[in-house]
Amino acid sequence: MSVHKTAIINTRIEPSLKTKAENILRKTGLSAAEAIRLFYTQICLNHGLPFALKIPNKKTQKAMLEAELRKTHKAKNVAAMFKECI
Repeated sequence: MSVHKTAIINTRIEPSLKTKAENILRKTGLSAAEAIRLFYTQICLNHGLPFALKIPNKKTQKAMLEAELRKTHKAKNVAAMFKECI
């Protein structure tokens, strides 16, 4: 059975997102086309997205922003971290 690849997907994304993703894909040995094919295959196998979509709550959003801005706290060890949280 021969499979003809004739369908085309066109999309616009931010150039920096494309570059970052393709750099990661290259390290795994995948092209963008192969990654998209894998993603579509997983959608079909899962009858939906192959991962859960969740909107982070405000506390998580704040923590994510602080981490991105490197406004995090570094504890010496786990015990110290929990002691400081109390």
